[in-house]
Amino acid sequence: MTPCYRPIPFQGLARPGTAVPLAGGPLFFDRAERLLPDGSRELVPVSEIPSDLLDRLTAPRAPLARIDWAQPRIMGILNVTPDSFSDGGRHNDLPRAVEHARAMQAAGADMLDIGGESTRPGADPVDVAEEEARTAPVIAAIRAETDVPISIDTRRAGPGVAAMAAGADLINDVAALLDDPALEEAVVAHRWPVSLMHMKGTPQTMQKNPRYDHVVLEVFAHLEARIAALEAKGLPRACIMVDPGIGFAKTVEHNLALLRDISVFHGLGCPILLGVSRKRFIGEIGLEPEARARFPGSMAVALAALGQGVQMLRVHDVAETAQAVRLWQKVTFGGA
Repeated sequence: MTPCYRPIPFQGLARPGTAVPLAGGPLFFDRAERLLPDGSRELVPVSEIPSDLLDRLTAPRAPLARIDWAQPRIMGILNVTPDSFSDGGRHNDLPRAVEHARAMQAAGADMLDIGGESTRPGADPVDVAEEEARTAPVIAAIRAETDVPISIDTRRAGPGVAAMAAGADLINDVAALLDDPALEEAVVAHRWPVSLMHMKGTPQTMQKNPRYDHVVLEVFAHLEARIAALEAKGLPRACIMVDPGIGFAKTVEHNLALLRDISVFHGLGCPILLGVSRKRFIGEIGLEPEARARFPGSMAVALAALGQGVQMLRVHDVAETAQAVRLWQKVTFGGA
């Protein structure tokens, strides 16, 4: 494992002369923590960050799937499944799914994420044809009435290709295109925008004693390797978003370590997607066993991540998140 650099973001009207922008946004930094494989960390000025890495930490992110990064973005979750962990069975027919999509867009969703297979811990895999039948008609129906960007949450080529043909804009793959070579081939061939998430194992096995020597460095290295592999095959880095995979092959302690150091992932040169909405660790720490009652904890984590420059939040509670983000922006940056 090689060291990583975690920018320490600030905001304000007065900036140190050595400060540089974080991912081209309104936050800035003039120092970073160097995270070492032995678990120690050192505070260093920006002048000690390798120049190629500093370029990635500071460069503005290119628009992706018709979304720019002028402000934090919200991805609304639409699970057309009977067994997702917090909303399974609520939107798994076409009329209810489209109605919920309309409601999320009206509430402020910048992108809708359509999923036809539950990837909760222990979930059984869904037949590929069944996953495609659940998702493609919903995407086509949404696209027929709105131009809102849509992502397809899938690990497999059949549902992914069908979704893109139906009008989706982005492949959101929890397996970082490792589960189905045909999906990777399609993404590269068409230069489709893609979100790569870190996960070890499968949904059936991922929470069976996940172990890391240094979770932040290992997740960073995994995503860095996946980006390099796709670039070598011809997919530009500008087509890629990254997701550290909170709750996927992670203990509570692993999740907290990744969240504390999440600005490390700006060093990949891609927008960061964060999905923590209603997850189990929020219930464990926040003492809330009911998944649908975990918005306060979900939002606390999300706002902390925005303070480290995360660009997109994947959420169930779109209206509430949009309200919180608007307030966070005003308090943090001011303006009219």
